[in-house]
Parts: sequence; C-alpha cells; structure tokens
Amino acid sequence: MEVVLSAVLLLIGLVMLCFGGNWLVSGGVTIAKKFRISNFVIGMTIVAYGTSTPELAASLAAAGDHGAIILGNIVGSNIANVGMVIGVAAILVPLAVHKSVLRKEIPIMLGVSALLVLLSIDGDISQYDGILLLIGLGIFVVYTFRSALKQREKNKDDTNPGQNNVYLKSIGLIGIGIILLYIGAILTVDNAVVIATEFGLSEKIIGLTVIAIGTSLPELITSIIAIRKGHSDIGIGNIIGSNIYNILMIMGVGASLGGVLITADVYVDYAIMIIFSLSLLIGLKTQIINRTVGVILAAGYGLYLITTFLK
Repeated sequence: MEVVLSAVLLLIGLVMLCFGGNWLVSGGVTIAKKFRISNFVIGMTIVAYGTSTPELAASLAAAGDHGAIILGNIVGSNIANVGMVIGVAAILVPLAVHKSVLRKEIPIMLGVSALLVLLSIDGDISQYDGILLLIGLGIFVVYTFRSALKQREKNKDDTNPGQNNVYLKSIGLIGIGIILLYIGAILTVDNAVVIATEFGLSEKIIGLTVIAIGTSLPELITSIIAIRKGHSDIGIGNIIGSNIYNILMIMGVGASLGGVLITADVYVDYAIMIIFSLSLLIGLKTQIINRTVGVILAAGYGLYLITTFLK
C-alpha cells in the first residue's frame, strides 16, 4: 500500500514539475526582454538557480549522516543533466550553441568539475573545502553579473519598455515556478526513494540514479519547454549553470555543514561526469549539438544507469 501511495505522490510531483518549469521559463524570458539581458544569461542564473533548488533541498536533508547521498546526487545530477537533458533535448531539436559559450562557460564548468576531483584526493571534502567552494560560487556570481551588465550595455538601444504589472507578473511566475519545482521535486525524490528502498538499493546508488534523475527533472522539463518555445539558449544556459551550481553551491553548502567522505569507486563516476561535459565541446566548429550527438549522449546515459545498477 505504501508503494502505491508513493507512486501516486510521485506522479503529482511530476505534474508540479511540468507547471513549475513552464512558468519559470515564461517569467525568465519576459525579464530578459525587459532588462535587455540575453536568454542564455537568464538561463544560467535565474532559471539555473530555480531548477537547482531540488538538489539543494535533497543535499540539505542528507547533510551530516548521509554524505554518500549528497555526493551521488551532485555527480549523478551533472551526468544526467548532460546525458539525459541535453541528449533528449538535442534529439527533439538540434541545439545551437554560441561560440562564446563553448570558449568560456563550458570550460568554467569543466574547471569546477576538476576542482571537485582535486578536493577529493585526500579522502574527503571537508568543511574548509566547502567554504572554498562557496567562495568559488561568489566569484562565479560576480562573473555572471558582469556578463549580464555587458549584455545590457550591448543591447541598450533595444529598449523594451513595459508596464510595472508585466514586471510583477513575471516575478510572480518565476517565484511560483520555483516553489512548484521545489515541492514537486521533493515529492518526486522522497517517494522515488521509498520505492527504490523497497527494491534494496544502496544510498550511493539511490543518490547517483533515483535522486539524481529526480532532481534533474526540473532541468529536463524546463529545457524541453524552453526549446519548444524557441529558446534553446535558455536550455543550454540552464544546464551549464545548474552543473556549476551543483558543485559550488550544493556541495559547498553540504560539505560546510558536515563534510563528505569520498570512496575510491566515486572516481569512476567523476571520470564519466567529465567525459559527458567534454562531449559538449564536440560542436566547437559547427556550434550545433545535433541529433546524432543527442542520441549518443542519451544512449551513453542509459548505459551508465544500467552499469550503475549492476555494480
């Protein structure tokens, strides 16, 4: 009976994720136009922060006694964001990627991933390491803020005056969208864990797969909605921003609260995370992530899930 109830609550959570993602994108696009900021920057900031709230909630809940869930959630979510989200999105519609993103933001994402590996070498990500990651988050926030100001200056002639009620409506949509994503993800993750536990899965596997997929659903839903509305740059920005925030903000907060122990087998998952991230540079010349790449990413992620469950 408990499994049936969990399945129903999981479906309710998924519905909330769909509505939340739709409203978050709608509000974010309007804000971008009003303040003359590119959709990519909005995707990498407001939308990425919003869709990362489930990972943050899951990690805060697991802080201290369940470090394996935090680590599995972050690494698994970053792999899912590229393999599942970018893969599925590229299968639906080839994704255009600006050259500046390939040269700046994706290398930042790779650099942050490398930093996580380096901090893990001594066997744990300590509270001091967590503080270091949060300092990195502050630096990245300043970088994105300056990028937004440059975009605003570049588009200063493209004024798009609007009424205050439009502005308030957009803020409201973003706020409601984030709340729905947060509650929907909690319902999805908590009940998925109940179902997974019934099948005897370990904490690490639950973190890498069930929770990672559950907390990546906002990115998946939001990115697909953005692409369907013709805003693929929001989808790309959302994934890059989310992967950076997952490490700097979520691991930073989780480690600062109690530290996270590292086991030797996680380095395989680290390597897979970095390989998936590197795959985004395939489109460096064409500036397109085409359907073939999308199929490879999605298939690779499916294979990763199968091998993880069989460990």
